[in-house]
Amino acid sequence: MSRGPGNPTLYDLAHPGAAESEPDEHHHPFLQHHFEDLGQQHEASTLGMWMFLATEILFFGGVLFAYTLYRILYPAAWAAGAHHQNVQMGTINTIVLIGSSLTMALSVWAAQTNRRKLTVLMLTLTLILGSAFLGIKAYEYREHVHEGLFPGSHFTYVHHEHPELTPQIELFMTFYFGMTGLHALHMVIGAGLLVWFIKRAWRGDFGEEYYGPVEVMGLYWHFVDIVWIFLFPLLYLIHQPGAH
Repeated sequence: MSRGPGNPTLYDLAHPGAAESEPDEHHHPFLQHHFEDLGQQHEASTLGMWMFLATEILFFGGVLFAYTLYRILYPAAWAAGAHHQNVQMGTINTIVLIGSSLTMALSVWAAQTNRRKLTVLMLTLTLILGSAFLGIKAYEYREHVHEGLFPGSHFTYVHHEHPELTPQIELFMTFYFGMTGLHALHMVIGAGLLVWFIKRAWRGDFGEEYYGPVEVMGLYWHFVDIVWIFLFPLLYLIHQPGAH
């Protein structure tokens, strides 16, 4: 018995949903069932990442507001605390992160244009640069701990010229470790995600039709890089000449 698109058969009436369960040869393997097509899925995932980043902006914005408030209250201590930051290492890390943003953007482009090997290469370079950033930051942390600048019971530093600034300098270092630590945590999460994306890119999951996950990963990585662009001048470049 033939049937038109609007005329269900007795089998269709007895087995609702059977027609829908028939395999669709055009169904993409990574298209989730609750989306009509890959374009809708791409838009939804991108919107979801932007909403997540909006909450991250609110989070970091609150921390930066508190930092700015105390900087206004204790400018001398903030300048003295910033004097202990290694500007050279901070500059290198800034260059490293800017480079990682470039490789991340190139990995998105490579995925969009179905260049599997280039996608893997750019994601791998992004991971290497991100790991280099974390390694340099770990070196800076070790130096601060050695100098007695880690807040809490391990804070043994005393400002010799103005001892009364010491508690406020400890407050600055609390902000320093808190802000850079949160940023480093986001970097570690990003590095873990990159490992997963490299594996997927190597097996050929991404291409012209399906590159949304790489693009969403790029949004996250660029956001983390932008956060550092704010942290670097606030924590490293505010010291005044002669502040010790």
